[in-house]
Amino acid sequence: MAARGGRSEPLQLAEYGCSYAVSRPVYSELAFQQQRERRLPERRTLRDSLARSCSCSRKRAFGVVKALLPILDWLPKYRVKEWLLSDIISGVSTGLVGTLQGMAYALLAAVPVQYGLYSAFFPILTYFIFGTSRHISVGPFPVVSLMVGSVVLSMAPDDHFLVPGGGGNGSALNSTTLDTGTRDAARVLLASTLTLLVGIIQLVFGGLQIGFIVRYLADPLVGGFTTAAAFQVLVSQLKIVLNVSTKNYNGILSIIYTLIEIFQNIGDTNIADFIAGLLTIIICMAVKELNDRFKHKIPVPIPIEVIVTIIATAISYGANLEKNYNAGIVKSIPSGFLPPVLPSVGLFSDMLAASFSIAVVAYAIAVSVGKVYATKHDYVIDGNQEFIAFGISNVFSGFFSCFVATTALSRTAVQESTGGKTQVAGIISAVIVMVAIVALGKLLEPLQKSVLAAVVIANLKGMFMQVCDVPRLWKQNKTDAVIWVFTCIMSIILGLDLGLLAGLLFGLLTVVLRVQFPSWNGLGSVPNTDIYKSITHYKNLEEPEGVKILRFSSPIFYGNVDGFKKCVKSTVGFDAIRVYNKRLKALRRIQKLIKKGQLRATKNGIISDVGSSNNAFEPDEDVEEPEELDVPTKEIEIQVDWNSELPVKVNVPKVPIHSLVLDCGAVSFLDVVGVRSLRMIVKEFQRIDVNVYFALLQDDVLEKMERCGFFDDNIRKDRFFLTVHDAILYLQTQVKSREGQDSLLETITLIQDCKDPLELMEAEMNEEELDVQDEAMRRLAS
Repeated sequence: MAARGGRSEPLQLAEYGCSYAVSRPVYSELAFQQQRERRLPERRTLRDSLARSCSCSRKRAFGVVKALLPILDWLPKYRVKEWLLSDIISGVSTGLVGTLQGMAYALLAAVPVQYGLYSAFFPILTYFIFGTSRHISVGPFPVVSLMVGSVVLSMAPDDHFLVPGGGGNGSALNSTTLDTGTRDAARVLLASTLTLLVGIIQLVFGGLQIGFIVRYLADPLVGGFTTAAAFQVLVSQLKIVLNVSTKNYNGILSIIYTLIEIFQNIGDTNIADFIAGLLTIIICMAVKELNDRFKHKIPVPIPIEVIVTIIATAISYGANLEKNYNAGIVKSIPSGFLPPVLPSVGLFSDMLAASFSIAVVAYAIAVSVGKVYATKHDYVIDGNQEFIAFGISNVFSGFFSCFVATTALSRTAVQESTGGKTQVAGIISAVIVMVAIVALGKLLEPLQKSVLAAVVIANLKGMFMQVCDVPRLWKQNKTDAVIWVFTCIMSIILGLDLGLLAGLLFGLLTVVLRVQFPSWNGLGSVPNTDIYKSITHYKNLEEPEGVKILRFSSPIFYGNVDGFKKCVKSTVGFDAIRVYNKRLKALRRIQKLIKKGQLRATKNGIISDVGSSNNAFEPDEDVEEPEELDVPTKEIEIQVDWNSELPVKVNVPKVPIHSLVLDCGAVSFLDVVGVRSLRMIVKEFQRIDVNVYFALLQDDVLEKMERCGFFDDNIRKDRFFLTVHDAILYLQTQVKSREGQDSLLETITLIQDCKDPLELMEAEMNEEELDVQDEAMRRLAS
């Protein structure tokens, strides 16, 4: 290869200032494998594989332990002087936000607020040991909390806890009251049981090394799902901000029913709660916007949720809003921790389906956020280990009355932006939450629930802003935009679990359709180069004479073999099966005319009998189905030039090519049906004297074809080439060689027939003296 320098500014194709020239042989796959000595894949028996996987050494054992306990890898490398102060500041800030968000998200999970504090504390303890992300803040997340709440509300609705009331008049005798204590205890048990089951599922997924499952949750799907979840969260918190009582709807169209009932009862709105909630939303969103705009100037983001909570608690306590305005307050927050409780394992079967979707969504959110910060700070997180880490965290938390933990975008942003370097910041934030559980719970009892709901709503801004991604997606890829919109609508109408499943199935369907109906192109070459591009996309390309080149941009498997055959037919411009059937039909009629004496055959072909009227000609009948056409060619060998005018009235399609080259560079795999279909296509074209060649085939695809018995005496490896250009050069050489041989054979035939010297023949023969029958023979015989 030779190269010469030039200008560096790429103005035009010809002005890059450099070029290259390569001189090498034309390589078929067989020639290349023989010359370069292809390495055979190492074959291991099952016994060898088991022995290797079960073998153990000190180094390997230590590596396994470090993989399961990532803390052993990063904690010994911890830079105390450089990182500790930053982690402390970050941990305190994150702990304050986590305390408030834990209480707020408990409302979404349909459990008392103190259990939100537990859920903000216990998962951090185990993730600190088993997690691989240094920056995510582990704890409740609104989407996951709402999914937990939907399960809890469906299994423990208020109607199950109504008890008869007592009174002095007749109407009171028939009244019922809600046993909130029993209801809350049942819901906590359900939430903790669901958390334990989600943790077990995540552990199983991590143990089976199937962290790749999150790849099927594409960004458009996650965007549409989280936006729908934000809408669900907004509606669920709206009734708390207004302090309007509604039924707990679940399932299909539940959000519509909830909105209808909210507006039906909007006249019962508590003004004190509404004003407190509205002011909280406005102030929090305004300060968060300032934090975003001036984040480079503000060393620590303003913890506006904490400030607003303190002020709202003080106002509620000073004005006694519960007594004077009937405001809904938190009321009781027990101090200290509850002893561990064994969840109700017998309920697993009732919540198994929902737990799968919650486990995957919680993992997907955590890994997505973790990867963002891992890329930003140049380290790697292990997807399978994250499954194990969150599985252990949720199993551990399930015994302490917590609900499912993942990470929260806003809380993680606080931990990273305030200087957090490692999960030491997470442990310090857990200490802050512990202080709130042990000592500060009583101080928050006068806090209005509408303020907590408003804090949740204020943190939904980022999710709602994802709607702005739809126009951009539509310009970039319409399929992704449709996936986003479909998932969002289905999640709103059907609920989060069914909506996620519908979006996932729809996304997979679009992949199947894109693979089943892939793009394909006929190729032409840039003159005097080895560059081949689509003739429909570029001008001034040349198609080799008598050759068609097809690039098929998809695997070839049972789902798209019919589409592949249509692409081949469109590229070459004819149907090989129909051409073959028409030729057989023409040969049969030629045989009939020969037997009747109306056509005369020679050893090189057929000629019309001069002066014969040929009344035996029959009209052509276009028979699409293959016929049993028995052509007795043993009596006389007939070779016909099928592109010339035939002496029978059979419409035989012209075949203007002699070769078809398949560019298989984009074919990543073949199945048995695909291999069989390729073999049939090669055979069909061979029957009409068109050779099929393959280029750019990957080694594993070639091995698959070998295992499936693709090759035989007629289909050899020397028809497989390393590149398209190799195949074209080979064909051009073959055409030149064939033309030379044909010219030599014609000269030899003339000498043998005339028995005269060639010079005399050239001098004496002219166009007027040529025998009519010989002229017809040369025109028809191939």
